[in-house]
Parts: sequence; C-alpha cells; structure tokens
Amino acid sequence: MNTQPSVGATAEPLLLDAALPEFRFSRLECALIAAAPDVVYGAARDLDMLSIHSPLFDVVMWARGVPDRVRRRPVATPPSMRVSDLFEAAAAGDQGNLAQPWVALGERAGREIVFGAVGRVWKPTIEWRRVEPGDYAGFAEPGWAKMAAAFVVHPYGARRSLLTYETRTACTDPVSTTRFGRYWTLVSPGVGIVLRGALRAIEAAAETGEGSA
Repeated sequence: MNTQPSVGATAEPLLLDAALPEFRFSRLECALIAAAPDVVYGAARDLDMLSIHSPLFDVVMWARGVPDRVRRRPVATPPSMRVSDLFEAAAAGDQGNLAQPWVALGERAGREIVFGAVGRVWKPTIEWRRVEPGDYAGFAEPGWAKMAAAFVVHPYGARRSLLTYETRTACTDPVSTTRFGRYWTLVSPGVGIVLRGALRAIEAAAETGEGSA
C-alpha cells in the first residue's frame, strides 16, 4: 500500500495567511495535548488570558504596566480577556466596545481561530488603533504595527491533538519597522513565556474536559 503523499499535493492555507500573509516578526509555540481536537479547540476558544498564571508570566504582565505606574496612571485591567468574546461580539454585529483593540479575524470551527490588533506597542504606554475586522487586511496607515495571532488544532493519533499558537507582526512603514524591531529584541523571550503559558492553560482545561467526558 502506497502511503506516500501525491506529487504536487499542497497544504491547506491558513486563515492566518489571509489575515497577515506578509510579516517581519513571528513566534510559534506548540503543545501535544491528550485530548480530542474538538475538546482542545473548545478550550482554546474559551481561554481567558487573565486566567493564566505562573511566576514568569506574572512578572512579564506586571512589567507591561510599569510605565503607567511610574506616571501614577491607573493600570486598566478588564474583567476578562476571553478569546470567544471577540467572536461572539462579531457574530452579533456588536462594534460598541471600541476600547477593545483586539478583533476577530477568522474562524474555521474546530480547527483554527484568528484574532488581531493594531498598535504602537513600542511606546512606554501602548497606543492602540481600533481597526474593524473587514478593514484589517488592507490597513496600511503609516506608523503602526499590525499583530495577528492564531490557535490551530491538528489531530495527532487517535485521541491526541497538536495545538499551535502563532503570532505575527508586520509594520506599515520602515520607521515603525525599525522601532518595533528594537522592541521585539527585548520582548521576544517574554512573548514566548506568554504563549507557552496560554498553551499550558488550554492543555489543563482540555485534559480535564476529556477526563470528565
């Protein structure tokens, strides 16, 4: 029996490729999880970013608020940062939360979920630019960084899944690319910590859900 892939076979495009096909900066982490793909996908979709805790992760998140603390500005902390909220708001046609810079960019149910934001993250206090989902791919106003992230679930054997968490960033002009590049050199290790913390939280939720099914 021939198990070799056919000549000329191509991989299925990612929704992330449509949202941000060209990018300069990226980070990808993955985890092998002992749960079925639909369970893992549900856990990723329901992830609340504010529920992630580890000593290193908490230090990274605390450090992001230092500039505001130095200026004696309140560090705004929303009640939750749940991935599914972005998509439920989009499905309902709700664009009222303009203070939320992250928007839903695409979903392939059970397989892939993509979200993104536009900001000047290299500044001491991050400046966000709310860009609606339909305008995100074509947004090219100079001076900004376009950031997109995706969870993708791959079946792995009978009852396991491979979950990837990828972030990409593209800047809209050379000056912002240089500024973000300096920022990225400093924060890239911390971004890895955040991504791995998210994967661990999803793994724990998925394996708990699989065990109780």
